[in-house]
Amino acid sequence: MLTREQEKPHTITRVLNHNVVLAEEPVSRQEIVLFGKGIGFGAKPGNTILPHDARVEKRFRLENESHQQQYQTVLSQVDPAVVGIAEEIIALIAKEITPKLNEHIHVALPDHIQFAIYRLRNGMEIVNPFLFEIQTLYSKEFALAKRAADMIKSSFSLDIPESEIGFLALHIHSAISYMPVNKAVQFTNLITELVGIIEERTGKTIERSTVDYVRLITHLRYACERIRQQKSIQNPLLDRVKATIPDSYELAEELARHIASRLDSPVPDDEVGYMAMHVFRLTNQPTE
Repeated sequence: MLTREQEKPHTITRVLNHNVVLAEEPVSRQEIVLFGKGIGFGAKPGNTILPHDARVEKRFRLENESHQQQYQTVLSQVDPAVVGIAEEIIALIAKEITPKLNEHIHVALPDHIQFAIYRLRNGMEIVNPFLFEIQTLYSKEFALAKRAADMIKSSFSLDIPESEIGFLALHIHSAISYMPVNKAVQFTNLITELVGIIEERTGKTIERSTVDYVRLITHLRYACERIRQQKSIQNPLLDRVKATIPDSYELAEELARHIASRLDSPVPDDEVGYMAMHVFRLTNQPTE
C-alpha cells in the first residue's frame, strides 16, 4: 500500500515523446523517467501524474550523482526524440532481459543513437569489424537490438544496417553485464585477435559459419571472463592434452600469453588445456 507521501502526484518536467516523460517526485524532488504507452500524449510540463497511474509501466531513477549530472547534459544536447526512443529501448531491455540495468545506459545510449543517426543521414558508412562475433557471443542482445533498430527506423525513417545493430547489442550487453561499452569492445576485439593468431600459426583460414568456430569463440569469451575475474576452473584432462596434442597445447600457450598481456592477469594451465582442445578440434577438421 502506498503511503500518503507516495500517493502525491509527480510533476511532469519534460515530455520526450508520447510514451516517455520526465517527472519530479514530490518528496525527494528528484527527476525520474516514466515510461508507458500514451503517457506523454497531450501532456505538458507542469501537468501532474499520479504514481499509481495505470499507464506507468516502468520507472527509472538515476541514483549516481555523476550519472544525474551527465543525464542533464544529455538532455541539453541530444534531440528529445532521441532521448525518448532510447528510454523506450531501455524499458524494452528491462522487460525482456532484466530490470537490473547499469544506469549509465541512460547516458550512453541516447548519445550513441544520436551520433548513429547523424552518420546515417550524412551517408557515412558504419563499419563493425566484430559483427559476426557480436551476433554469436551476444545472440540474446543482438536479437533485442534488432527490435531496437526497428523502433529507431520507425521514429526517424532510417534504415538501420546490421553493423549498427551490432553496436546497439554491445550497449545492451553493457547495461545487463555492468561492463563499460569500451571494455565490451576490447573483449570482442581480443577474441578476434586470438582467432587471428590461430589462423596465422596454422596457415588456415577458419570458416566462421562452422559449429566448431562458434564453440571456440564462445569458449574464449567465457575463458576471458573467468581470467579477468580470476576465477579458477578444473581440467581433469590437462595431462592427457599436453601428451597427446602438444602442438595445439603450444599454440594455446601462445594464446594464453596474449590474453595475459591484454587482461593483465595470469592464465591458469587448466584454461590453456581447454583452449588447446578447442584449437585441435578446429584445426584438424578433414578437408572437403
